[in-house]
Amino acid sequence: MLRSTKRQIAFVTFALTLCTLFLCWGINNIFLERVYYSQKKNALMGVFSAIDSMETAADVYTENFQLQMEEFSDNYNMSIMIMDSSLQVLYSSTNPDDKTLFTPLFTYIYGDSSDVNNNYTTLIEQTPYYKLSNTRDARFNTDYMEMVGVLDNGCFFVARTALESVRENVAVSNRFLGYVAITVMLFATICIWYVSERITRPLQRLIHISDQMAKLNFDVKYEGGSSEEIDALGEHINEMSYKLEETISDLKTANNELKRDIEQKIQIDEMRKDFLSNVSHELKTPIALIQGYAEGLQECINDNQESREFYCEVIIDEARKMNGMVQKLLTLNQIEFGNDSIIMERFDITALVNNIINSMQLLADQKSVKITCNAKHPIYVWSDEYKIEEVFTNYMSNALNHVENENRIDVRILQQEKEVTVSVFNTGKPIPEEDIDKIWIRFYKVDKARTREYGGSGIGLSIVKAIMNSLNQKCGVVNYENGVGFWFTLEGDTKYEKN
Repeated sequence: MLRSTKRQIAFVTFALTLCTLFLCWGINNIFLERVYYSQKKNALMGVFSAIDSMETAADVYTENFQLQMEEFSDNYNMSIMIMDSSLQVLYSSTNPDDKTLFTPLFTYIYGDSSDVNNNYTTLIEQTPYYKLSNTRDARFNTDYMEMVGVLDNGCFFVARTALESVRENVAVSNRFLGYVAITVMLFATICIWYVSERITRPLQRLIHISDQMAKLNFDVKYEGGSSEEIDALGEHINEMSYKLEETISDLKTANNELKRDIEQKIQIDEMRKDFLSNVSHELKTPIALIQGYAEGLQECINDNQESREFYCEVIIDEARKMNGMVQKLLTLNQIEFGNDSIIMERFDITALVNNIINSMQLLADQKSVKITCNAKHPIYVWSDEYKIEEVFTNYMSNALNHVENENRIDVRILQQEKEVTVSVFNTGKPIPEEDIDKIWIRFYKVDKARTREYGGSGIGLSIVKAIMNSLNQKCGVVNYENGVGFWFTLEGDTKYEKN
């Protein structure tokens, strides 16, 4: 397509140039000879006017007249002869003995018109004072334009100019124009090809850019520096490319956000269904137990005091579990929806961890569990101390509930530049790989029978995840061959230095 445009430009320009040259040649060939004839006729009329201005025959000898006649003779290659009434030569631009001018003069004087009607003479114009005609000299086969006449002062004149030079000039002019045409066409072809190349090269670049834009590739740009229309078009295409890229980027961003919103809505719907199902399932057992034991008390199934106390303890224990689960759900709901305020403060994470370990030491001793902690010196962090206490307590509770084999719990606090990592490892069975990403989901339980055994609700790790997200920190779990390790990160206080 580009080559076609380039060839069309070259062809049209070449054709116009060629037509112009042919038109000039045709005009020159048709009208140049007529123009020459007209100039020759005007020259003869000028000679007649100059001769007719003589008042007497003596005026022929004046310097002004002589100069005029010489000028006509030299400029127009003209032969002029003037004779008085007695046929004596007063002025001759050629040799006075040359008889070639006498024949037309005598013919005009004596009225011999035989030469006018023959094949050698063609009358152009005739008045009472002169006769203008084209004459062919049979001896030399040469054409002339001649004027013969008589003046009011009685003088006769004849003026002749050769027409052969006209034809020669026309032929030379046509040949020269042909040479010029060939030269001009060669030069024009080179110029046209160069100009069309300059025009189509930026067009080719623009078409390549538009093709890349159609393929959503906006890295290609038009490079130009002049103020030509094509460069201005290129700049506009660059601007359009930038706008399209920006618009497509915005559309993709909006599309991704829309997809995320749709996925989030689907996830929320699924979570709502799961939540209702899980809450119903978790509340069904304690409610059934409470209802059963309450009905037993009402119907006095056992009248002794010990049985009644047992029934009451079961009812109270199940009610306590339900209340704890509801409180955890409320806490999780407040954290996830941002209703729970966050208080950032600087505190010693080592002291907090050791306090919680000390509070759980009695339960650990009952299960013969050994708890170790590597942190002995103060390590200060920035966070919400109350929420971090809840996170670490959840980790420790899980560790105590799942510790097996060596019955060992290792607590580690590692400080690396601006980040502090707290981890809780317990020996026991690793979490199955298919469940490791699901343990953060509320009500999800890897071992439901065991969770029910120690009274777990499956909400603790969901609260941990929600708290760490609200603090813009990370948490996770790692499986080891001999156990499981849970961890979370905090922002360290870089101004603190160890003693």
